[in-house]
Amino acid sequence: MNHPPASALPKYLLVTSARNEEQHLEQTILAVLAQTVHPVKWIIVNDGSTDGTAKIIDRYAASSDWIDRLDMPTHHARNFAAKARCFNAAWKAVNGLDYDVIGNLDADITFEPGYVEFLLTKFAENRDLGVAGTPFLQQGGYDSSRDSFEGENHVAGGCQLFRRGCFEQLGGYVPTKGGGVDWIAVTTARMNGWKTRSFREKRFIHHRPLGTAERSSLSAFYSYGEKDYCFGGSPVWEVCRVAYRMSKPPLVLGGLALGAGFLSAAMRRVERPVSADLMRFHRREQMTKLKAIVETLALLKKLDHFTLRTRPRNSVQGAILAIMTGAPLARLETLLAQVSQWLPS
Repeated sequence: MNHPPASALPKYLLVTSARNEEQHLEQTILAVLAQTVHPVKWIIVNDGSTDGTAKIIDRYAASSDWIDRLDMPTHHARNFAAKARCFNAAWKAVNGLDYDVIGNLDADITFEPGYVEFLLTKFAENRDLGVAGTPFLQQGGYDSSRDSFEGENHVAGGCQLFRRGCFEQLGGYVPTKGGGVDWIAVTTARMNGWKTRSFREKRFIHHRPLGTAERSSLSAFYSYGEKDYCFGGSPVWEVCRVAYRMSKPPLVLGGLALGAGFLSAAMRRVERPVSADLMRFHRREQMTKLKAIVETLALLKKLDHFTLRTRPRNSVQGAILAIMTGAPLARLETLLAQVSQWLPS
C-alpha cells in the first residue's frame, strides 16, 4: 500500500500530563524525539510534581523548540480528574495553533520510531476516523489485544489521537475523579458517529501496570469495578467479566476485587458521570459483544478477543448455532431484567 508522504500527513499536537513521573518521563520523551514525524507542539503539563519531573521537561525543552512546559498548581490528590483538567488546560493554551490531530500521551509509555506516522497515515486514509491508537503491552506478558475484551473499537488512553473536529465536538475530556476519561471520550465519539479504531499492527509499551500509580493492583481492580458501574455497564457483562478475570493473575482475587467494586458502587448508588444515552449505547455494545462471544464458543471456534468476529456460517452451522445459543442468549436477557430489579440502573 502506498502511504502519503510525510508532508501530506495531518499536523499533530501532543499533550502529556505528568505528576511525579521522573522514573518514566525521560524514556517517553526519547521515544517522541525518535519519531519520524514530530508534533507541531508538545505540551508537557507539570501537574504539581514534587520530584525531578520539571527539570526533565526543561532539559529537553531547551533543545527542542516544539516542547513546552505548562505548570499546574501544586496539589496532594492524584486522580484522573486532574489528568483531564491538565489536558484541557493545555488544549485551551494553544488556541489558534494550526493542527489537524490532537493526541494524549501518558508519561510512562514508549513506542518504536514510525509509530505516530503510522497512525497519522490512518487519519489521512479515512476522513471518518475520529480516534485512533493501538493495543499495548505491559509487564508479565500482557497484550491488550489478546487479554482484554475492549476490542478494536476502543482506543486505550495511554496514547489516544483524535481528529481535531472530533475532539472539539466532545468539548474536551470530561473530568471524572474515578477515572475513565479516555473511555468516555472514545465511546462518546463513536456514539456521535465517528469511527474509533485501535490498529493491531503496532503496540505501545506501558511501563507501569494500569491503574497502579500510588496504589496496589487489587485496589486497581476494585476501582475498575466501580468504574464499570459508574459508566452504566450491564450487570450480565460484569458477571462474565468477573468470571474471566478470576482465571487471570492474580488468580481469583483480581476477579473478586473487580466484582466487589461493582457491587459496592451499586449499593452506594454512586453518581454516574455519563448520560443516559451513553449508558444505553454502552450496554447495547456490550450485549452485542457477549452474543458474538457465545456464538464463537458455540461453534467451537478460537475466540479473537480483539475483533470478536466469527467466520461466515453455512446453513448447517446456522441451524446448530440457533439450537445451541438460542436458549442461553434468551436466559442472558432474562437474567439482565431480573438483576436490574435489585441493582440500580
